[in-house]
Amino acid sequence: MSLSKINTVLAAAFILFILWFGTEYILSPETTAPGYGLPSWPSGDGDGFLVIKGIRDVVLALVLGILLVTGHRRALGWVLLVEALAAYGDMANVLAHHGSVATALGVHCLTATLMVVNGLLIMRETRNIAAAPAADGRPAPQDPAAAVRRCA
Repeated sequence: MSLSKINTVLAAAFILFILWFGTEYILSPETTAPGYGLPSWPSGDGDGFLVIKGIRDVVLALVLGILLVTGHRRALGWVLLVEALAAYGDMANVLAHHGSVATALGVHCLTATLMVVNGLLIMRETRNIAAAPAADGRPAPQDPAAAVRRCA
């Protein structure tokens, strides 16, 4: 199996996982919340914060999905790297509030690290495409300033 196919399958799995998890927080936050790893959860009006997490996750998944479907693979790699920060942030949140270390590391940290690996693999897959010559035969610019200098 090619690197491109492996990357696509991994990215699609992340998208589906994040979309499913986010949807669970929106539809039934009180049953999903204990799996996050914190020792206690808000109740009453505080339950709205759980829905916010769900909305965040759904939006993260949709951004990845749009990039995957439209074929913007290099952007997909970058966004996977950046969105991994949300999962690392969730890990830090659980640890900072004396939550489950196993959940912090086994769910949040593992997810974030796998997202980073997938993002880096996609960046590796697309590095030659990014450096490919332009349609007119000239080398593609490596930075925006080079493109501006060439046009001047």
